[in-house]
Amino acid sequence: MKAWQVKEWCEPEGMALEEIPIPVPGPRQVLIRNAAAALNFFDILQVQGKYQIKPPFPFTPGAEVAGTIAAVGNEVTQFSLGDSVLAILNGGGFAEYSLSDAIKTFPIPDGMSVTEAAALPIVYQTSYYALTKRTQSQPGEWLLVHAGASGVGMSAIQIGRALGARIIATAGSEEKLAFCLEQGAEHVINYRDPSWVDRVKAITGKGADVIYDPVGGSVFDLSTKCIAPQGRLLVVGFASGQIPTIAVNRILIKDISIVGVLWGGYSAQHPEYSVEVHRALADMYAAGQIHPQVGAKFTLAEAPRALRSLAQREIIGKAILTDEES
Repeated sequence: MKAWQVKEWCEPEGMALEEIPIPVPGPRQVLIRNAAAALNFFDILQVQGKYQIKPPFPFTPGAEVAGTIAAVGNEVTQFSLGDSVLAILNGGGFAEYSLSDAIKTFPIPDGMSVTEAAALPIVYQTSYYALTKRTQSQPGEWLLVHAGASGVGMSAIQIGRALGARIIATAGSEEKLAFCLEQGAEHVINYRDPSWVDRVKAITGKGADVIYDPVGGSVFDLSTKCIAPQGRLLVVGFASGQIPTIAVNRILIKDISIVGVLWGGYSAQHPEYSVEVHRALADMYAAGQIHPQVGAKFTLAEAPRALRSLAQREIIGKAILTDEES
C-alpha cells in the first residue's frame, strides 16, 4: 500500500510517499480501507517533532479516517467486512489502509458522506467534551469561540449553538467571518482588530461566560480581559505556537476558572467515553444541529501541500485527503 513516511523530523515536504506492507489487525483491532483522511494542526507539529507525542521512526501521520472495514482482528464482534466506518487512530491515517482500535471505530451516521465522516471525530469529540464535560455550557450563556473558521472552532460553534449558547466567533478575514456566521455565530469579530476585547464586552455587557481558546499566546492573555465573573476559559490548544502564562492572583481577582481540555488523554483513560460521545454526535447530526464542513480536498499524493495550506491558515473548516468524489 502507499503511505506517507516520516523518517526524521522535518517539514511536510520532507515526508516520503512509499510502498509498505498492508498491516494486519491484532486483537480488538480493525483494518480500514481509507476513502478519506482528515488533517489536523497537530499533524504538522508531529512531523516537525514539536508535538508532545513523538512516535518512533518511521511513522505515518494522520489520526482521522473514514472508509470500509477490510479485515477484523480477534475479539472484534461489532464490525464486519465492508462496514462503513470512521475512526480515531494512533497515527497511520495518511495511507491507503490504517489500523484502528475497534473501540475508537464508529459507524458513519446515516446520510453523512465519507469526507464529512473523516472530518467528524476528533474536533467534534473535543468540543463536545469541552462544552459538556469540562464545563457545562448553559442556554443563554455567551460563548466566545476563537479561530472560529478552523475545524475545531467550527465544531465548537455548532455544538455550542445546539446547547443553547449565544456565540461570538473570532477569525482573521471577511471570508472566515462569513463562514462563522453560517455555522451559527450570532456575532463575529476580526481578531486582527485591536478593539476586539472591547467589542466582546460591548456585545455581552459583562464579558463572555465561556471562552473556547485553541490559539493560546496573546489571544489567551486578551481573553482574560473580556471574560465574565465566574467565567470559564477553556484551554484547547496553542495553534499560535506560543504557550501563555497567567498570574494566579488574576484568576482570584477576576473570579474565573482556567480549564484544561485534554480530550485525547481523557478518552485514552476512559475509552468508552468516545463511544458515548459518538452516539450523541450522531443524534445531533440527525437533528441537523451539526454538519462537518470540508473546506478543501486533496489527493493522498498531495498531503505535503495540504499540510502546508493548513499551516498557512488557508483552510476554512476541515481539509481532507481523498481520491473519492464525495
